[in-house]
Amino acid sequence: MSDSIPLFEIPWDESDISNVVSSVSRGSYWAKGPYVDSFEDGLEAYFGIKHALTVNSGTTALECALRACDIGEGDEVLVPSFTFIATANVVRLVGATPVFVDIEPETYGLDPDSVRESITDATAAIIPVHVYGAPCRIHELAEIADEHDLYLIEDAAEAFGARADGELVGTIGDISALSFCQNKILPTGEGGAVITDDDELAGSVAAFRSHGRTSSNYFDSVDSGQYERVGSNYRMSDMVAALGCAQLEKVDTLIDGRRETAEQYIEAFDSIGGITPHTGRSSDTHVYQLFTIQFNDKDARKSVISELTERNIACKIYWDPPVHRTNTFSSIAPSDGRLATTESLSDVVLSLPMSPNLSSSAVGRVIEGVSTRL
Repeated sequence: MSDSIPLFEIPWDESDISNVVSSVSRGSYWAKGPYVDSFEDGLEAYFGIKHALTVNSGTTALECALRACDIGEGDEVLVPSFTFIATANVVRLVGATPVFVDIEPETYGLDPDSVRESITDATAAIIPVHVYGAPCRIHELAEIADEHDLYLIEDAAEAFGARADGELVGTIGDISALSFCQNKILPTGEGGAVITDDDELAGSVAAFRSHGRTSSNYFDSVDSGQYERVGSNYRMSDMVAALGCAQLEKVDTLIDGRRETAEQYIEAFDSIGGITPHTGRSSDTHVYQLFTIQFNDKDARKSVISELTERNIACKIYWDPPVHRTNTFSSIAPSDGRLATTESLSDVVLSLPMSPNLSSSAVGRVIEGVSTRL
């Protein structure tokens, strides 16, 4: 049997190891240490933004963003269904209601026209997702949010470094969530961050992620501290931040590697009928957190999955079912065909192996496996 090709591999080098060893061997400040400060400073510099606040996952980053915007009971939040379930879960976690809105077929992101049609007096925010590493139509969505005085909370979990018309995603909305989960552009195992230029929103996130504390660092102060609001412990540990610092130093190289791998796929699939790679808009920069192809029909996808599995090549469907068809959210799913594009795309997408250092021979094996059944 041929060596397996995993869906992704985590890129690491000696800098990752040395940073973690440095954090551990310090013997102190494992919870709130200097690497956390350095990572946040590095993120602020990378995005050119005033505030980056690290947390323990992309999910808690989204929750913190919603709480900072004071979204809660009685509010509606417009979200895609074609996304990881966390995007809708966090809306429920803060007591608000997710309203599922359709996507458009070029970026797989929220359809601005569908967003306009879904706004009601109860709408408080829009959460667009930059799917698979491709920017959605974020500038159009920003205009809609401004027109209706809504918060725009970017879910940029899959799109670190992606650019919409030259502008980094995550810097366009009022506040944004990043993820550093193990399969993301900048991986630390788990972890996330909230980024914003708004001082008030940043202050709210900083307090909520650390039990609602608004006074000095708990571990450095003599007193017990002052707590101004209900909060939780969503802090990132110093060891995770140590990995983040090392990964951030090479993130542009990691993105270049992903884009080079994607180009190999795209060039090969251009001459193969029956599939269309997801490449986003030509005016944007796709970072290919996932490399995904769209089939003409569901049976073709099923056949290719079977072939790749026989060849020991990993693949995965993101997302079928979409969120509104999961048991958790089916009771509030629209039943009038408003999610037609979401429904049709979820039936025919498939993500292939993608890593910044995926070898040309591995890419060739994947291409051969896909083309065999088409």
